[in-house]
Amino acid sequence: MSEGSSAYERAGVDYGVLDAAKRRSLAAVLSSLGAPSPRGARVEPASVGEPAQLFEVDGLVLATVLECLGTKSEIARSFEEAGGASSWAAIGRDSVAAIVNDLACAGALPLVVSAYLATGSSSWYAGERHAYFVEGWRAACAEAGAAWVGGESPMLAGIVSPAGADIAGSAIGRVPAGTTPWAGERLEAGDEIVLVASSGLHANGASLARAVAGGLERGWSEPLKSGRSFGEAVLEASRSYVALVAGLRSSELGEAVHYASHVTGHGLRKLMRADRRLTYRLTALQEVPEVLGFIAEHAGLPAEEAYATFNMGSGFALFARAGAGEAVAALGAEAGYETLVAGRVEEGERRVVLEPLGVTYSSHQLELR
Repeated sequence: MSEGSSAYERAGVDYGVLDAAKRRSLAAVLSSLGAPSPRGARVEPASVGEPAQLFEVDGLVLATVLECLGTKSEIARSFEEAGGASSWAAIGRDSVAAIVNDLACAGALPLVVSAYLATGSSSWYAGERHAYFVEGWRAACAEAGAAWVGGESPMLAGIVSPAGADIAGSAIGRVPAGTTPWAGERLEAGDEIVLVASSGLHANGASLARAVAGGLERGWSEPLKSGRSFGEAVLEASRSYVALVAGLRSSELGEAVHYASHVTGHGLRKLMRADRRLTYRLTALQEVPEVLGFIAEHAGLPAEEAYATFNMGSGFALFARAGAGEAVAALGAEAGYETLVAGRVEEGERRVVLEPLGVTYSSHQLELR
């Protein structure tokens, strides 16, 4: 996968530039971490750059997240305008899932969630789309066991298009009392990698899906082999992994988990998100959802690029101590998730090895710090 040549970059998203911007911000972020100390709070420096950031107040270990849905809302708009069914309830669910799944990476369970919905015109609220969106967001918060406590809904004419919507949100969660946060420093050689199935696109890859739709004869109405339209498949609601994490936290297996990763942008490269010099070797992979295979085929993505861009069927990864992987996978299966003990962590250079595909991602291909 050569620099600057990916289909995703041609669709307008250059992670090389975006990741460099994140790294530029890191020094300023780290310099601010001592500020809340006089108020009795301590930020965990090792969590900066992780999906969720940890802080401690009066013995409570809390986690915070801010996350954006991306351009999946634009797919919902264009699909609806092309005659498809409203998907705004699913968009509400997608938004919350993107937030609480990041929070779950720290082994934290969500307490409160706030919403951000920016529109380019008040006309966006005409009709039923807002009602559908609110119901999806509310239902996802209830499913996650979190209170929806409010948010912000600016109208940004000239920044957001009149028909568009920019959606984001934040959450605060708690690491259950008496348990250890899932942090990168706990990873060790011998840990077993448990993959948990996704429900398709999730909130990553929407820009490339839109580019593919633009090249199809019937656009979002293009039928897939399953009988669903391309638009319906792309807009399937994202899976939340909070119930899985809650189940682990309520059992002794919670302490057997050393780390977790929400597999979104950067695809399975996200398995090496922790700032550690370790090799993550997969000897098995989950089934690729039809819609992701369709996008990869029509975008001309080789396996190396497809698995570096999309979750390709694995939306979440748990890293469990040696010998605990099967039990962790079984608990997930009992909770209704499709799980697979797919590989292990090894001593060695920082990289991800996908043995079934003969693909290796080296350290320089995921630089978030």
